[in-house]
Amino acid sequence: MVKQVTSLGGSGLSDWLWQRVSAVIVAAYLIFLVAMILSHSDFSYAVWQGWFEHLGMKIFTLLALFSIVLHAWVGMWTVATDYIKCYVVRMGFLVLIFIGFFAWIIWGIQILWSV
Repeated sequence: MVKQVTSLGGSGLSDWLWQRVSAVIVAAYLIFLVAMILSHSDFSYAVWQGWFEHLGMKIFTLLALFSIVLHAWVGMWTVATDYIKCYVVRMGFLVLIFIGFFAWIIWGIQILWSV
């Protein structure tokens, strides 16, 4: 039996489930943001900054960021394994994607917890 070491969960079903769970988290985050914006008639930068000073908002935003990256990784891995047949090219592509996602997460953490 051949084992896929680049797959997130080791099977197509678990990858599918991870992608659906991450989509629900991102959808909940977007619905929350839209509801918060629409519920404030005097929406301004100060209000936005106030929201992101709360630890709960920072954690929810970080969870959404991780969910976006997880969702995108499963999608990019699936596309790469389906359409890039050369192993070296596929692994190079996935390494570049991984580096980009890692940098995006580090950047998001720096933005959320900067002074």
